[in-house]
Formats: sequence, C-alpha cells, structure tokens
Amino acid sequence: MSDLLPQYSIADARDHLTQLVHSVEQGKPIEITRRGKRVAILLSVEDFDRLSAHQGSFGSSLAEFRQRWGIAMLDLNPDEVFQDVRDAAPGREVLV
Repeated sequence: MSDLLPQYSIADARDHLTQLVHSVEQGKPIEITRRGKRVAILLSVEDFDRLSAHQGSFGSSLAEFRQRWGIAMLDLNPDEVFQDVRDAAPGREVLV
C-alpha cells in the first residue's frame, strides 16, 4: 500500500500541512515518514470513522466473519481442523 500513497517527510508535511489536509479531505491518504521509514498515515475523518466503526470484540468479529462467508454451510468440525494446532496437555507443573 505504501507504493500507492504519496510520501512526505515530517518536515515536508509540516511545511505543506494545509495542502495535505485538503488532499486528505478529498479521500487521498498521505504517508508520513521519518528518516525514510513509515511512521504515520494522514487520513480524513470520514475514513477514520469508517475504519474505527468496525472495532468490536473478537467474538462479534468472528460471528460476523462466519455469517459473511457462510462458514456454517461448509460443515467443518473445528476439532478436526485444529486438532494439530496446539497440544491439549496442560503443560508442566509449576511450583511457586
């Protein structure tokens, strides 16, 4: 994504802030860099609100994912799918 966004150093962004804000208001996010490394993204309030509105709990996000992608219709058994992911053993005993 960074290749698609215009990049400005912090100093350049400070010098052109008014122009950058106008660009962001038109839906064109800006990438801010420090010594060539990405450190921030400047985006419109509308984009921020849209992105932050989808923050929910893990459970609600999982339920939405399952509904959106029809996971129930796949007839998968989670115990079979994830049986090798993690050992069910409680681990070693720890003396405190």
